[in-house]
Amino acid sequence: MEDGGSTPWRDHLFQWDYQDKYDFILVSKNSSLDSKEEGKRRLYLSALEQKRFKIKKVRDGNQIFYGVRAPPDIFQKYVRLLKNPDRDNDQNNEDNVSTTSRIRIVHFILYNTGSSQTEKLDHLITLGVFETAFPLHNLKEGVGCELQRKWINWRTCLCTQPVKQIRGYFGEKVALYFAWLGWYTVMLFPAALVGSAVFLYGFVHFSTSQISQEICTANNTVMCPLCDQNCPYWPLSDTCTYAKVTHLFDNEGTVFFAMFMALWATVFLELWKRQRAKDASWWHLFTWDEEEEELALELINDPEYQLEFYQHSYLRSTLILLGVASMIAILIGIAHALVIYRVVITVVFMRSEWKLLSERANTAAVLSGAVLHYITIVIMTKINRIVSTYLCNFEKPRTFTDRENSFTVKVFTFQFVTHFSSLFYVAFFLGRINGYPGNYVRIAGEWRLEECHPSGCITDLFIQMSVIMVLKQTLSNCVEFLSPYMKFKLRTMKDKKCRIHCEQGSESNIESWRYNYMLCNVHIFSLFDEFLEMVIQYSFTTIFVAAFPLAPLLAFINNLLEIRLDAMKMTKLQRRLVPRKANDIGIWLQVLEAVGVLAVITNGLVIAITSDFIPRLIYKYAYGPCTQENNGEIDCLTGYINHSLSTFRTSDFESLTQVSRSAYRNITECRYRDYRSSDDYSFSVQFWHIFAARLAFVIVFEHVAVCIKFVAAWFVPDIPQSVKNKSLQEKHIYLLEELGVIEHSTAV
Repeated sequence: MEDGGSTPWRDHLFQWDYQDKYDFILVSKNSSLDSKEEGKRRLYLSALEQKRFKIKKVRDGNQIFYGVRAPPDIFQKYVRLLKNPDRDNDQNNEDNVSTTSRIRIVHFILYNTGSSQTEKLDHLITLGVFETAFPLHNLKEGVGCELQRKWINWRTCLCTQPVKQIRGYFGEKVALYFAWLGWYTVMLFPAALVGSAVFLYGFVHFSTSQISQEICTANNTVMCPLCDQNCPYWPLSDTCTYAKVTHLFDNEGTVFFAMFMALWATVFLELWKRQRAKDASWWHLFTWDEEEEELALELINDPEYQLEFYQHSYLRSTLILLGVASMIAILIGIAHALVIYRVVITVVFMRSEWKLLSERANTAAVLSGAVLHYITIVIMTKINRIVSTYLCNFEKPRTFTDRENSFTVKVFTFQFVTHFSSLFYVAFFLGRINGYPGNYVRIAGEWRLEECHPSGCITDLFIQMSVIMVLKQTLSNCVEFLSPYMKFKLRTMKDKKCRIHCEQGSESNIESWRYNYMLCNVHIFSLFDEFLEMVIQYSFTTIFVAAFPLAPLLAFINNLLEIRLDAMKMTKLQRRLVPRKANDIGIWLQVLEAVGVLAVITNGLVIAITSDFIPRLIYKYAYGPCTQENNGEIDCLTGYINHSLSTFRTSDFESLTQVSRSAYRNITECRYRDYRSSDDYSFSVQFWHIFAARLAFVIVFEHVAVCIKFVAAWFVPDIPQSVKNKSLQEKHIYLLEELGVIEHSTAV
């Protein structure tokens, strides 16, 4: 129902065609005419009227809706200044601009209208003058109807995404995100197949591995206690199942898979660059200049706009670096706290009267530590965003893109440290800095650091990664979809109850406006959240993938669901995103390339340090039975477990070590995992032999992998020849036309 009160912008309402479509909807709470909020609201709407915007006011219950439509000359200026940037878009309207460009232009003007910063729309929303502002969904006709049929349903889960229609509805930036996500998902399929094959190879040899057989039959090999407080000696055969599980992902195929994933990451990014170049060329955005478009919008909004120049302050940059370094130090401190938790909880579990828990204390500690790590990730994600926002505001970037890039780098850095700091400890420090019996490294002089299992530390890394990745993908997807779903349902129910007692708007448009108002709010970084989630997943898929070959398979399955869930969420549960023009995925490409380089380094270190691949190789060709003779019947790894265990005299235990002798009595020697002399416990010759081989492997692996990456990057050009030729042809035609104009003017 239309408001009868007088307003400064009231005159145009009587000539307004109510059947026309509206570019944006503003919503405010119903307030008295003499309130401060109403005064600010009138001033803002008057400023829009001065720019010849047409406004329709509809009262609906406790809300007041303002339909806003921009004058045609604004879009004519946009087309003229930028030489018809939407000439290839099928969704152009009568103003020769696409619907997405129209929404983007109106959004820019709405949020930059006002004589001062305090009078602009974002500040007015903060003050409660307006409740929200949003463009309308339109899924019943045109490109929206096509999206309903081709994209927003589960039947098309395995079909190619309609990127053209996504672009026509959400704009280029969202279209590029889904194009990248679809390409990433397709490329995950071969990686998932190879990773599954490596895992199945280990499964086939689950019980036949020589190392597993030796551990399972080592009933007489007495191991040193795992803690200081009344822990008993224990037979090595107790860890039979643990050893078999380790062979699932620490086998002969691990090195091949790590090398394959290094090549895969390079090929994926190079092929994506080519696909991105094709899309940008088809959309006539290959040479698009974002800075030029921003200046055009500023001048369209205000012809007297004063140009803001780029500025740089070394003092401000230094303070920001100190802030980032401090935050990283805090996150690393949290990782140290998780280590302390695992050390303490291991002792608690070992003292438990529940036999199953006491016998599996190490595994239980790793699992509980992984769950606690996931909880810290959830908490620190919110804190990381707050800190990153504060640092970005302090940095004062000039443009929205500069702010987005700065925010992206900071949030990703903090999130990466949050997710992976604990994993780096498990991969490269667990069991290597804990000392040895008689000389253990202790926290606060009391609690011993953790030790690795006799079959290797890689199982701990596998457990940590699998728990975090599975929890993150399942719970995050549930929260990401169910949260807006429940909010939408609750708001709808609340609105229905309110309408029983409230006045309802009678205009034909109000149902659509009300429905869009009920949808969940979006913000300028809503798409950033989607990118961040996928790039963190990409990091899990490439970094430490040698310890978790099923990571690509889990990511592939998750992404098939993620695409459709995101589609449904963006169209049916959230308000329409403000479209943004783009010709690439921005700084995320540099982030992905950095992750790819780091993946090569970490996977090389995982194989050399975390895995037992190098010690097994050295034993096989330097110390095993095959170095002397091989009659075809002896496995070359026979005796490896005994060779990898050192001997400790129990009389040399520290006073802090109190051993429970309930199972074993009169034990004079016990075994522990290390390469040390039984006399003075110094490193043995085998240790230095393995150390040199590990160092050599890391150098060779990383150089070979980097060379493969460079060769692949050279072999697959970033820009297809067809795109280059098309750009060259367009330049040629343009220059010929200009030359013709010059010759014609000269002749005249």
